[in-house]
Amino acid sequence: MKKILVANRGEIALRVMKTIKKMGLKTVAVYSTVDRQSPHVKFADEAVCIGEAPSNQSYLLGDKIIQVAKDLNVDAIHPGYGFLSENADFAELCEANNIIFIGPKSKAIKVMGSKLAAKEAVKAYNIPMVPGTDEAITDISKAKNIATDIGFPILIKASAGGGGKGMRIVEKEADFESQMDRAISEAVNAFGDGSVFIEKYVASPRHIEIQIMADTHGNIVHLFERECSIQRRHQKVVEEAPSAVLTPELRDAMGKAAVSVAKACDYVGAGTVEFLLDDQHNFYFLEMNTRLQVEHPVTELITDTDLVEYQIRVARGEVLPIKQADLSIKGHALELRVYAEDPLNNFLPSVGKLETYQLPEGDNIRVDNGFEEGMDIPIYYDPMISKLITYGNSREEAIEVMLKAINNYHIKGVETTLPFGTFVCQHEAFRSGNFDTHFVKKYYSPEALQENQKDEARMAALIAVKQYLEDKKQLRVPNVDPAS
Repeated sequence: MKKILVANRGEIALRVMKTIKKMGLKTVAVYSTVDRQSPHVKFADEAVCIGEAPSNQSYLLGDKIIQVAKDLNVDAIHPGYGFLSENADFAELCEANNIIFIGPKSKAIKVMGSKLAAKEAVKAYNIPMVPGTDEAITDISKAKNIATDIGFPILIKASAGGGGKGMRIVEKEADFESQMDRAISEAVNAFGDGSVFIEKYVASPRHIEIQIMADTHGNIVHLFERECSIQRRHQKVVEEAPSAVLTPELRDAMGKAAVSVAKACDYVGAGTVEFLLDDQHNFYFLEMNTRLQVEHPVTELITDTDLVEYQIRVARGEVLPIKQADLSIKGHALELRVYAEDPLNNFLPSVGKLETYQLPEGDNIRVDNGFEEGMDIPIYYDPMISKLITYGNSREEAIEVMLKAINNYHIKGVETTLPFGTFVCQHEAFRSGNFDTHFVKKYYSPEALQENQKDEARMAALIAVKQYLEDKKQLRVPNVDPAS
């Protein structure tokens, strides 16, 4: 393997290319017309424009990307996350054209791409699952009977998708039919598949995921957990590793369960097994993401690993260079997804030009970034600008480094989630570790954020006044010797 095409854009394309170059391999970037001046395009050894800005005219064109790879004698394709990363047809297309797909085999992608098929696959391994239907359902009256048997509240979820689409919480029986209609309609619009399944709604859950890595020689390890409970619209914003609530025994049990999930679908490469953890610390299998996760850097920092390097080594047929006994948790890491969104306006996208764009620097600060000052935030893609990651010997230290890093991250021209990151890191529920996926619903509001910002401004003013007075005290007129 000498040359790898990265079929993605922005921060993840750049992050993957840095490891590829570190390994002494050549990189190929693909880009849409709107991304022509992006850092990942400039960084690559070769770059090819593959179409117009909309992703269905560029980054989702598997055939075109394969053709570029063949024209440039590319050995492998790394899909990053999103776009084609969990597209089984694209993985098969790579295989058919003798190009290595840096990810799992298409069979594993297909099985884990359907929540119902995934549940069926892991059944034999006695992995705990939330009570619910074993098959997709579109018959509303039949579904209602099942929901009544399970007991309200229940959760309706689209079988084919994620990201909160086709998902409905139903508190009482009277609302069931209307919510089922809406969930099916949303699932059809988002995924072209209206099948949904029903499961018991777990109150006060935490979202815990386990990073796994598997090679083609039968070796599978887990690299511990990530806490991903701080979410808006069912999508993560703040992640950390390790979780503040897992005991060593629970961590070991969840890790072993994640490895079993990987075995259930003959998994190869990097993957993430997601679990719900209830308030009694019972855990339930949720789904598997058959790709590198957005939040993988926090795992890298606490395990001192490079997951992209492992992905490439495994894709080359090498034996994993680590064993479970070699892995241990060192310190604590946090990640804030810096989105071009307005937290004062329901986290709606905030497009515009990055008039000021200055990254924070310093010990234990990492920024996986995809933009430069003067660039526009395009409306065609996910609004994430970068990921701000901090590390500390303890959770408290990592939080303090994060607060300092946010304060030194200067962005003007668009609204971002940076102030929300400050709000989270200063909130007692987060600092104590006593929170769940309802953090935003319970504690956050635009008014609370504005009050938080006022308090910060007052504190900054008091510190400035205090410093001024201390400086004034130290001013002394030097003694002058009259004889000199």
